[in-house]
Amino acid sequence: MPVRSLLFAALLFVAAPVLAQQQPIETSMTPEEFKAAGLDKLDAAELAHLNAWLGRTIEGETEKAAATAKRKVEDENRGFLSFGSNEPVTGRISGEFRGFANGREYTLDNGQVWRQIDSATLAGVRRDAPAVRITPSLVGNAWYMAVEGSNTRAKVQRIK
Repeated sequence: MPVRSLLFAALLFVAAPVLAQQQPIETSMTPEEFKAAGLDKLDAAELAHLNAWLGRTIEGETEKAAATAKRKVEDENRGFLSFGSNEPVTGRISGEFRGFANGREYTLDNGQVWRQIDSATLAGVRRDAPAVRITPSLVGNAWYMAVEGSNTRAKVQRIK
């Protein structure tokens, strides 16, 4: 799924300038549509203003859509390699948390799955759906999970 989102964002990024080059309205409509909309009553200056407004509107909407798509792709891909946003991931563990252990997988309520890749331990802990915060390291591509009510952090890697 992340690859599909990445391809969509790349396509939108490349296509946005092309989409923003709006054809004049009189060539985008059939003569019948143009007349039915009452646009045949406009003089050349009025028609030019309408076309300029349409171009600005389409360009603005295209830019908004591209920015929204980019944010979505970055958000969906946080934690994968060095792609995506470096904003912390917050959520809750789905089900019971039984402490940290190397190789253990943690599924969050947002559908993300993270695997512990270090030897941090937090034994004897049992919490139902605790809040978690997963933050990136300052250097490199490491992410660390902290569970509410605990000072221990575990190095994790996103697998889904």
